[in-house]
Amino acid sequence: MAKSAAKSASPAKKKPSPPPSADKSSAKESDIAEIDDEIGKVVEPPPPEIVEPDAEMTPEEAEQARKDYLLTRFWISARGYWSRNGDRLAWPFSIGLLILIVGNVALQYGINVWNRAIFDGIEKRDAATVFFLTGVFFPLAIGSVLVGVAQVFARMGIQRRWRAWLTNAVLTRWLDKGRYYQLNLVGGDHKNPEYRIAEDLRTATDAPVDFIAGVTSAFLSATTFIVVLWTIGGALTVTIGGSPITIPGFLVIAAIVYAAIASGSIVTIGRRFVQVSEDKNQAEAEFRYALTRVRENGESIALLGGEEEERGGIDRNFTAVLRQWARLAGQHMRTTLVSQGSSLIAPVVPILLCAPKFLDGSMTLGQVMQAASAFTIVQSAFGWLVDNYPRLADWNACARRIASLMMSLDGLERAETGDGFGRIKRGETQGEAMLELNDLSVTLDDGTAVVGETEVSIDPGERLLVAGESGTGKSTLVRAIAGLWPWGDGAVNFHPDRRLFMLPQKPYVPSGTLRRAVAYPGAEDDWQDKDVCEALHKVGLDHLKEKIGEEAPWDQTLSGGEKQRLAFARLLLHNPDIIVLDEATSALDEKSQDKMMDMVTKELPKATIVSVAHRVELEAFHSRKIVLERRKGGAKLVSDVDLIPRKGKRRLLGRFLRDRKKAA
Repeated sequence: MAKSAAKSASPAKKKPSPPPSADKSSAKESDIAEIDDEIGKVVEPPPPEIVEPDAEMTPEEAEQARKDYLLTRFWISARGYWSRNGDRLAWPFSIGLLILIVGNVALQYGINVWNRAIFDGIEKRDAATVFFLTGVFFPLAIGSVLVGVAQVFARMGIQRRWRAWLTNAVLTRWLDKGRYYQLNLVGGDHKNPEYRIAEDLRTATDAPVDFIAGVTSAFLSATTFIVVLWTIGGALTVTIGGSPITIPGFLVIAAIVYAAIASGSIVTIGRRFVQVSEDKNQAEAEFRYALTRVRENGESIALLGGEEEERGGIDRNFTAVLRQWARLAGQHMRTTLVSQGSSLIAPVVPILLCAPKFLDGSMTLGQVMQAASAFTIVQSAFGWLVDNYPRLADWNACARRIASLMMSLDGLERAETGDGFGRIKRGETQGEAMLELNDLSVTLDDGTAVVGETEVSIDPGERLLVAGESGTGKSTLVRAIAGLWPWGDGAVNFHPDRRLFMLPQKPYVPSGTLRRAVAYPGAEDDWQDKDVCEALHKVGLDHLKEKIGEEAPWDQTLSGGEKQRLAFARLLLHNPDIIVLDEATSALDEKSQDKMMDMVTKELPKATIVSVAHRVELEAFHSRKIVLERRKGGAKLVSDVDLIPRKGKRRLLGRFLRDRKKAA
């Protein structure tokens, strides 16, 4: 079905062991974690299914088939809430809601019967009956209110817990093995995943509960009060052309015909509601994303004076939002025309139909009022689609959007199994080597080669510098080593039980206190304040030591150089075995860079380092250098030299080139 999702891949990444207390998750305070604690089980996603369109389909038919399957894909995951591994309260809440719906219909019937009795008593001027029925009304009303409140509690309880369960399942898959990052590298319909998880998933779980409760209530109400209408109304005899014609159950027939006309009208008028709702949701997501981009890159935009250009882009996105809202308003106006007219006419029709029988004395006033009430209830039940079609269309759009994200995640999961996808294997080294790249090739998700046939072995404590022109794939090679880039061939092997820590060019600074920013990705209480302050001192951030407990927008407050120094402070706290530096000193001046690298080599003398950098000065802090050069079919490793001579060590590249020469 989703070819773009099918191209996706994900690494079989071996995650480094976190520090002892890194298992402490801040999610403990979230609503999802609360639901998980109550369930007591880990939510496992369903196995992904592969569905391909029929080759004989036209592009339009294939697109429609894809959209139809998206709803199926949504239910593949969503129905797991009621499975054995779902929420333990899912079925009790669902059964309780059904019982409350039945009870509500029963009370409706009781009030309907009371309606007949009170009007018959008024017609007969029977004071005793009227006073008695007045006393009966209050228990009926109180019971109806209490059942209605309990029904809201059960319905919204299902919605809340279902949303928590499914959000947890999707978040687990999205955050696992770097898929949130890999989605940015592949094509597919998964833009703005954060909006889909936060908003579309909420609507996708809220609306079905309301629909099912509404349909169940409508069915029971229609069934109950059709019997009432048939019993009260009986047959109607009319004379046409001098011949009497008897219409049995005329009130029932009238209710069905009236509802069919109203529902048919709304379906015809609102047939484009689903597509319009989808377009509106997509436009809203793109507008929100444009605003988020401005906030995240505020410093760069301000320094470049790009406000006018950004405003132009935001205005274009907002214009698209307004255009889609105008289309949606047109759809709402058409459906309101039918629904509003129906709500005005429905109470009058049964009275007009019953008037002849009341006037000839075959129906009492109480029967007329009971029939009018029953007719309105039946009409409301049959006209359920009229009132809920706009929301049904909105749910359809939201469910498809969250299903598109699920299908992209399916593609990444399938890539992990290697079914038709080239992927980089990850394993363990056999000898003393800390890291090995065995015939490693790195490709794009469409198979285009970026780096080809790289053979490197890195010893414990070795400091390797990866050099080459811009665009030769150095950073991509580093991402493949870190497990973030899954596509390619060959293997990346690590020494068993060794931890890897990566410092990117743009360090991530989380929200919260400065202590948390330094400790990330560990918990901020994993280290004492003196340890954090000592790390800040060693990287030259003494002026921040007094602020480690302050909460501030540190991502916006710190300069680029300060962020890179902070990343090195993290490195000192976590003390990993393998360090990967991807232009990690690019924001520092040459003197500061030398201090940072000298500090790392002294503080972490046993660590194995893999660096990507352009500055020649960094060679002084590395023991070995490999050079990538752009070639046809992907960049190649063309040079592997010792910056610090080592006796008795033969480079794999030299051996590899000699073996190829002999083979030729």
